[in-house]
Amino acid sequence: MYPNSLSKLSNALVNIFEEKKIENNDKKISVNPLLSKITSWYEKLRTSMDYGEEETVFRKAIERILKRRLMLDQQPQYMADGLVRELIWAKYFQDGTVPETIINDVAKSIDLHLRIKNKVSKEKGLNEGKLNEFFIQVLSCDIDSILLPRKEKEAMINYMFRIVKDSIAITDMDEQTKDAQVYLAVRKNFAKDDIASLRYHLFIQLFGRLSERNFDNTLKNFKEGYKEIEKELVYPRKDRVFNHIKKETPPFLILYDILIDEKGNIRNLVRDETAFRKRVFFACDRRYKGIRQKVRTAIIRSFIFILFTKAFIALFIEGTFENLVFGHIQWASIGINTLVPPLLMIIVGLSIKTPGTSNSERIFTNIKKILFLDEPNIAPKITIKTKSGTRTIREYIFSFLWLTASVISFGVIVFVLTRLHFNILSQGIFLFFVAIISFLAYRIFQTANTYTLPTKQGILTPVINFFFVPIVTVGRSLTEGVSQINFILIIVDFIIETPFKGLVGFFEQWFVFLAVKREELE
Repeated sequence: MYPNSLSKLSNALVNIFEEKKIENNDKKISVNPLLSKITSWYEKLRTSMDYGEEETVFRKAIERILKRRLMLDQQPQYMADGLVRELIWAKYFQDGTVPETIINDVAKSIDLHLRIKNKVSKEKGLNEGKLNEFFIQVLSCDIDSILLPRKEKEAMINYMFRIVKDSIAITDMDEQTKDAQVYLAVRKNFAKDDIASLRYHLFIQLFGRLSERNFDNTLKNFKEGYKEIEKELVYPRKDRVFNHIKKETPPFLILYDILIDEKGNIRNLVRDETAFRKRVFFACDRRYKGIRQKVRTAIIRSFIFILFTKAFIALFIEGTFENLVFGHIQWASIGINTLVPPLLMIIVGLSIKTPGTSNSERIFTNIKKILFLDEPNIAPKITIKTKSGTRTIREYIFSFLWLTASVISFGVIVFVLTRLHFNILSQGIFLFFVAIISFLAYRIFQTANTYTLPTKQGILTPVINFFFVPIVTVGRSLTEGVSQINFILIIVDFIIETPFKGLVGFFEQWFVFLAVKREELE
């Protein structure tokens, strides 16, 4: 049995969702519809080449624009105006919905972050390249929060953190480290934050949002805070914390959907268990149906990411090598190398299964605990111990088994490729792409299970993990490396996008000029 009223924490959360939004009646920014259409097509192509979660696309677009504009002009007001207009061109916002006054807020943020970056850069002991990356990421996140404030979502994240933080204990670390790790895990699981967003939120947890008021204090303590942020991001057992929080996330995602849809009615809804249960099941079913679309989008984006990387390697490396060594291109190996990745993606897409009624029932039970109980225990508590400096015999055995699994997994593939007469470079390229595809497929599988509460493992799961996980682990490292040094994206961002966006800006000003001239004739 549950209490008849919401818990104190849940009541505070519902209050935030019931707050009325103040409509901004300031003059709105308008752009040329034709130019916006062309730019939005380009933006869809560009974002599909990138690696990352769908939720990070907007922030990454801001970061990309900032990097390009910082190379051309460092006047905050001009940068802010150009950045906001580019985002409207790309249809991240509907035309005529963004108030002109927001440009001043963005310009202020740019000015503050550039000022503090320039002052911090003069200090010794900090890597300038990493520092530049840090500030561009923090700035892009701050602008993101200005343009798309997410008060309700942030409230939900804090609510979830308060509920799940006591389900984890870290024996050899202080409470602050444990809270930081749980907070990061909540953000990664619930909000799908990338590393840039995690840096930003740790930054504002330490210093607050950068303003004139806290500027001097942030500057004074920046070096210490920067090191603390980077330390938290490389905590050795962060993956264990992440995976534990992941199991507790689905009820919070469904509850968030209901709170958004039912804002003024949630208190009445939860009093009627039958109606509330029906509403939870409806929210679950809607999300289950959306999984297929989300998986399809993830497959398309992954396929394009692989296609562009593969095209570069096949044409400029594999083809050149085979011409020089064998005097001709071995089209059979190139064909297999090209066809296998998309086939693997198709197989993954066909194997995805959506959750069923039993999953919805468990989500409903957990949501009731979350809303009504002061101490809802929705998952078993775990204790984590940071690895000590000295390795145990068990760790040596596990390392040996891990190495054995890696050798067997990759060895079987090499054996098959050798029998198919692949040369050593073609084998290397095949392994490279199979590892990347395996990781992307694993991420797609995880996406499909976003709303699935964990159940017992299948009989074959440990066997599959033994052979599959080493390949996925290598694939993650390769994918993250490729995304950082993808030459095609560098060419697109700085050689194609710069003049393209410059032309769009020129033509927009020209169309405005023509409109003024036409008005003079009337």
